[in-house]
Amino acid sequence: MKKQTLAINTPYQHPDAYGALSMPVYHCAAYEFNNADEMSDAFCGRLDMPDYSRVTNPTVTYFERKVAMLADAKEAVAFSSGMAAISNTLMCIASQGRSILTSRHLFGNTFALISGTMLRFGVRPKLCDLTDIEAVEKAIDNTTCCIFMEIITNPQMEIADIKALADVAHRHNIPLIADTTMIPFTQFSAKALGVDIEVVSSTKYISGGATTIGGIVIDYGTVPNFGKRMRQEMLMNFGAYMSPHVAYMQTVGLETLDARYRVQSGNALAVAKAIKDIPEIKKVRYPGLPDDPFYDIARKQFGDTSGAMLTIDLESKEACFRFINNLKLIRRATNLFDNRTLAIHPASTIFGNFNERQREKMDVLDTTIRLSIGLEAPEDLIEDISMGISD
Repeated sequence: MKKQTLAINTPYQHPDAYGALSMPVYHCAAYEFNNADEMSDAFCGRLDMPDYSRVTNPTVTYFERKVAMLADAKEAVAFSSGMAAISNTLMCIASQGRSILTSRHLFGNTFALISGTMLRFGVRPKLCDLTDIEAVEKAIDNTTCCIFMEIITNPQMEIADIKALADVAHRHNIPLIADTTMIPFTQFSAKALGVDIEVVSSTKYISGGATTIGGIVIDYGTVPNFGKRMRQEMLMNFGAYMSPHVAYMQTVGLETLDARYRVQSGNALAVAKAIKDIPEIKKVRYPGLPDDPFYDIARKQFGDTSGAMLTIDLESKEACFRFINNLKLIRRATNLFDNRTLAIHPASTIFGNFNERQREKMDVLDTTIRLSIGLEAPEDLIEDISMGISD
């Protein structure tokens, strides 16, 4: 069965009492049991029944099962945000005295988590150029507990060789954890490339129009006890489970994801091609452009689409602000992969709490604007960008 068909026709875990075509929203905290034995079995994991909605809820479970089936994974765990998915995963894998091997090219909050918050708990960051496989191999030592990567870095637009990183990780008996938010997990197989654990901000493509905040951890079953610890320790003790309302909205989002993504990625390519020769735009970065330095690896890993995010570089920070202020159609907002096209200046917003030297080391430039391309007609977006540049 094709994935777009499976996304709409995922069977319920139990028949619905009224034959509802959409999974109902179970807005409740607790569930009644028939007897004490059944209650004990549910709480101790011997019986597949919900007990308390902080850790299990039928609406959320249905969403998790749908994700796991689409990704061909052992299981998926849904969280309250993408950062909750990342932090719970790293807390599950890491421990005092260990280190996380990753790049300086990360989303700002992820970098702050690994280089700051985790460090306070005795987990050290080891920063390395993940596109240099030889350097990665040399950086691994007996403290390294995992390699963490973004499949397309935000906003540097860098793409590392996932399969090569997985091979290195597995030679050293550590997992490869990949943030795959930039390309939907329905569009390529992280599992086939050797990823052990996938983390996703479901706020982005999946929510469908930026309706809800959520995150997913996709477990391919290759890390011993990871799934058990996520369920019995992380969810129990940190309490960051996805809400039933969000799960319902994102289940609906999954049903239309394929159609929306095909339009958005096509629009991104059309916009990138059209604006790359505007004189005021010094650089356009989009891995779907044949002259992009990561074009070949993007095609190899992700197929014939390259996502719906691109960046442009202008002459100065002042030119960037002037361009953003001139926009009439494109929205001035954060987030990615909304139905609407969004523009942001990463250095002064997402990375605004880092100092200039830190941003330089992370290759976050004052001259860069990030564009998340939506569902509008590409001709209208191109006109808005052209007018914004020329005004």
